[in-house]
Amino acid sequence: MIKLENVNKNFGSVHVLKDVNLTVTEGEKLVIIGPSGSGKSTTIRCMNGLEEATSGKVIIEGTLLTHKNKLQICRKYCAMVFQHFNLYPHMTVLENLILAPIKVNKRKKDEVVKEAYKYLEVVGLTDKAKVYPQTLSGGQQQRVAIARALVSKKEIILFDEPTSALDPETVQEVLDIMCKISKETTTTMVVVTHEMGFAKEVADRIVFMEDGRIIEEAKPKDFFENPKSERTKSFLSKILTH
Repeated sequence: MIKLENVNKNFGSVHVLKDVNLTVTEGEKLVIIGPSGSGKSTTIRCMNGLEEATSGKVIIEGTLLTHKNKLQICRKYCAMVFQHFNLYPHMTVLENLILAPIKVNKRKKDEVVKEAYKYLEVVGLTDKAKVYPQTLSGGQQQRVAIARALVSKKEIILFDEPTSALDPETVQEVLDIMCKISKETTTTMVVVTHEMGFAKEVADRIVFMEDGRIIEEAKPKDFFENPKSERTKSFLSKILTH
């Protein structure tokens, strides 16, 4: 579904991604972890064209992303859930969910509304369809953002630290929804997160990044019980004791 080949990304003189090679297979649940500033979010943003690789290749469903086609390809295959929800404040929850499928994908309104209610039920917010986002808690807004991604019916959903802007009480409600989706759908998921419990439960594979490089990747059991890199061991020893 997704392939990165020797991807480098520079922001001015800052070399953020350094020869990143990564393949995500169809239906896989991939979790990317690492310290702040390691390049995790930039990696995921290169996957959906929000950032353009300085060099190297990004391939989605067999198609090489270019400056000309990235919008078309990413709209076709990828949905994204951001840290800060990115909901339209002047639109109701329902209107937020149906806007893109109708305007961009030219789907019939009746069909999309039906789908929207279906996924609002999945995230436990059917009763909030007619309210505005600012009346919801942060956790509820992020659940709406997840429902919006599901309504788009894309084959890939990218999650960029979806719980980092939430207060501790609402983190779990969002993680629970993501766990549910991972178990009940064949959607390919790539998740950047600091939530180790979620990574253990959901991931088919975990990638550890530091300083713009992939240091280690493994299945959750091997990753947490027998990390090979000393840097991975050091990171886990700090993060798992907090």
